[in-house]
Amino acid sequence: MKIAVCIKRVPDSETRVKIAADGKSLDEAGVKFILNPYDEFAVEEALRRKEQAGSGEVVVIALGPAAAQETIRTALAMGADRGILLQAQGLHPDGLETAKVLAAELKDSGFDLILFGKMAIDDSNHQVGPMVAELLDLPCVTTVAHLDIQGSRGTAEREIEGGVEVVEFPLPAVLTTDKGLNEPRYPALKGIMAAKKKPLDVKPTAPGPGALEVLGLAPPPERQAGKIVGDGAAAVPELVRMLREEAKVL
Repeated sequence: MKIAVCIKRVPDSETRVKIAADGKSLDEAGVKFILNPYDEFAVEEALRRKEQAGSGEVVVIALGPAAAQETIRTALAMGADRGILLQAQGLHPDGLETAKVLAAELKDSGFDLILFGKMAIDDSNHQVGPMVAELLDLPCVTTVAHLDIQGSRGTAEREIEGGVEVVEFPLPAVLTTDKGLNEPRYPALKGIMAAKKKPLDVKPTAPGPGALEVLGLAPPPERQAGKIVGDGAAAVPELVRMLREEAKVL
């Protein structure tokens, strides 16, 4: 089975980020970047499918700056066979332009399965995977929490409000993975050393301008300090007054 996994380099959610001087991007100085956590589920699932089949290839593809090679190496250390970096300046804000670049690379490459994380934690737009499926005219199932593949057909379960939706689909297909699908493995020392020798093809690319433009970034407003209005039932009138007159939620 030949599987492609599209991944993204994102800032670690535990890293304190700062807005750059242009007001439109992040100041990357001192920021730790990682493999997007939802993409880890996709990489792990690809590796398990290859192991179950007993043969095949797992190819990791990323669109981003030269520094994204480190992110690809992380997936290679987990066990992927080779990587492709579609090198561009920074990350494109337009999901469709990102999807176009990825689809052009994936087209006619003979992949049985194309996997994405359900979203990237830096923009949370849930768009690129389904857009790639549409551009390639392939079936798509999003937020997959359980997957079974037998021959040329698959069955996926996705959690929805109040239940579980079961979807059957033919291969090739595009899937986006959700938390709970599996438990991603940690790269072992042997895998980390092997990753340095695995092929990583860098292809310069220039996505189109797209229809979206980042006009500005701003941090969320600081939370106001909490107030203690009293103790017990006697505090209720004052609490109601503050909710009505100050917080204006009543």
